[in-house]
Amino acid sequence: MQLLILLASIILLVFLILKKLSPVLALLAVSILSGLAFGMNVSQVVSSVNNGIGNTLSGTVMVLVLGAIIGKIAEESGAAQKLVFVLTKSFGIKNIQWAILFTGLLAGIPLFYNAGFVVLIPLVFAIAKTTRLPLLYVGLPMVAPLSVMHGFLPPHPGPVALAAIFHASIGKTLVYGLIIALPLAVIAGILYPRLIVKKKNVDEAITVEAANENALPTAVKSFLIILSPVALIAVGTAGIYLTNGWLKNIFLFLQEPTLALLLSLCLSVFLLKLSAEKTALYCTEGIKTIALIILVIAAGGAFKQVLVDSKVGDAIKAYSNHLHLSPLVLGWLIAALFRVALGSATVASLTASGIMVPFLAPGVSPELMVLSVGAGSLFFSHVNDTGFWMFKEYFGLSMKKTFQTWTVMESLISVLGLAGVLTLNWIV
Repeated sequence: MQLLILLASIILLVFLILKKLSPVLALLAVSILSGLAFGMNVSQVVSSVNNGIGNTLSGTVMVLVLGAIIGKIAEESGAAQKLVFVLTKSFGIKNIQWAILFTGLLAGIPLFYNAGFVVLIPLVFAIAKTTRLPLLYVGLPMVAPLSVMHGFLPPHPGPVALAAIFHASIGKTLVYGLIIALPLAVIAGILYPRLIVKKKNVDEAITVEAANENALPTAVKSFLIILSPVALIAVGTAGIYLTNGWLKNIFLFLQEPTLALLLSLCLSVFLLKLSAEKTALYCTEGIKTIALIILVIAAGGAFKQVLVDSKVGDAIKAYSNHLHLSPLVLGWLIAALFRVALGSATVASLTASGIMVPFLAPGVSPELMVLSVGAGSLFFSHVNDTGFWMFKEYFGLSMKKTFQTWTVMESLISVLGLAGVLTLNWIV
């Protein structure tokens, strides 16, 4: 009976979102109705919803907010643009795909997918026009790493929220995510475009210059602004291998994502010599970009908690034992199904998390569970995903061509991401 109620809840959630109801309202409404259908009384449902929102946001909200502010600073200051020109000059036009790929990887650390796409797409057009290369040939190496970062790495919303729900170390998630993300970005952003897009020979004499490059931050400042959050968290994570002492305490201090991002924000303000007014403006604008996502995460946390408190996850766990599936594979599969049905990667991963919490038994890495569900949330993007339409419209593609390029690329990242998670699980 519980599984039938869960199925009905999922169908209702999909129906409401397809009818253009806000995911926040849809998740809250389905959370309440599901709790009542599972036999919980009103006070229990309210308690579950409140606890789910509070527990989820307590471990995510400041990380998301600070990450969004740093991303806004990188966007508005031109640090992200500077990366393109530095890497283009370093790699040369012949290796332009690699230059764009590394730009996408670096810019994708602080910038959320939509912001990174909007910031980098004009530069992709400029490079394609100057080098006379096909637009998709230089565009896919920019899009692929942005998508990979969005699905696998903190401080992006999905991985951060999942880490809080599964009680995973964000530092370890970041390290494992980087191990998987780098080869994924190369396969989806370099090898795949070379298979599907024909190109002419490139004139090595051509150079790509920025019209206002002198007004942009220096290369050193740009790299520090964009890379400092990841560098601090990664360095802090290494502190777990130290013996007790003051040095270990410093490393553990840096390992805390909120503190690492706060230090990175202070460093960015110092390097760019931002005034108090400018800093306040970037804070406001950055928070605006993440406000709706935070609300979706909160509502997703409520739905997760209702599923946990109703014990429906235990019923699924008992049923799945007959399937003999690894929890990591099952997490990927459930997230992938939600992704196909709901469109939003963040909503898909959060909805799947409530079902997968009971599977976190000893021997199952919570960090790899984060990455497994994150990989599933990228599977088969199609017409119910805003990323699908952004890619289609900016690149001027037909529906068929968008499915052949964007949808296949996203599915490739998702499936290979699961393979990477299983490989890491076998090694670790």
